[in-house]
Amino acid sequence: MVHIYILTVRNALVASIADCRHLFDSVNDFLAEKGKPALFDVKLAGITAEVQYENGTFSIRPDVLLEKITDADLIIVPALTGDLTTAVMLNREYTLWAASQYKEGAEVASLGSGVFLLAFSGLLKGRQCTTHWSCANELKFYYPAIEVVDERMITDQQGLYSSGGGNAYWNLLLHLVEKYAGREVAIYAAKYFAVDLDKNMQSPFIVFHGLKDHDDDIIRDAQAYIEKHYREKFTVDELALRFNMSRRTFERRFKKATRHTVAEYVQHVRIEGAKTQLEIGRRSVQEVMIYTGYTDMQTFREVFRRITGVTPVDYKNKYARRLTDS
Repeated sequence: MVHIYILTVRNALVASIADCRHLFDSVNDFLAEKGKPALFDVKLAGITAEVQYENGTFSIRPDVLLEKITDADLIIVPALTGDLTTAVMLNREYTLWAASQYKEGAEVASLGSGVFLLAFSGLLKGRQCTTHWSCANELKFYYPAIEVVDERMITDQQGLYSSGGGNAYWNLLLHLVEKYAGREVAIYAAKYFAVDLDKNMQSPFIVFHGLKDHDDDIIRDAQAYIEKHYREKFTVDELALRFNMSRRTFERRFKKATRHTVAEYVQHVRIEGAKTQLEIGRRSVQEVMIYTGYTDMQTFREVFRRITGVTPVDYKNKYARRLTDS
């Protein structure tokens, strides 16, 4: 029997708690239909007898208090809502408890923005994790010792798991089902819940917002310049000269402030511009390439695919507005 505890942390996304319990309970039902014993013992775990969410709209009564738990195999941290720094401070006791349980042999999985609690615990130092793309910059800023791979749908690092944004936590939950119950059960669960089991990248969904919550005003100005003039041709040397720095100093300060090299930042901004044009759908892929400052189709295609995980043609086919005759 695998003992799973879903933490009823404060400021949690209630849906992530409910979905998590529903999935593992459903797997037990699937096994029962085949005449097999239940595999998962799933309980909601908390610090208090009741937790309220969304200004009292919902309330959850945990099945067990943390102090009573002695048999945790898997601990699940739900996604968080609202200001994440506040959420971390409100849940410090949960964070310390989860860290202590990991050291005792339990595995810990965070759903979406719940990874901020794992980051605060120190468990992710020197390791990879993912999260919702909208808060990836914040995670990188506050926890620079962690490698944030926000293009990934899930990460699995020595008993520590994380998932990307939105519904990506379903992919992580199914990954855990496969680990504990096997591929056949995971496939059945994926079909039952209509989830793409093997989706492993969230790159196509990411909207790039350069990290600007830093103290280097000149680099922030340089970011604004790049984002305004990305369609024009300019070199790193020209950017450094514009902001009165040597190239070496400019690149060092830029990387320190934004977590990207200058070239990487320019590429991300240009590809974000290309995505917008492809979504509008009025320009061909070649026209979009030229519009966003590229001159070689092969280079454009390679950079686009590296950043988004798909080709420009595939992206346009998926997201372009369908224009109809009026």
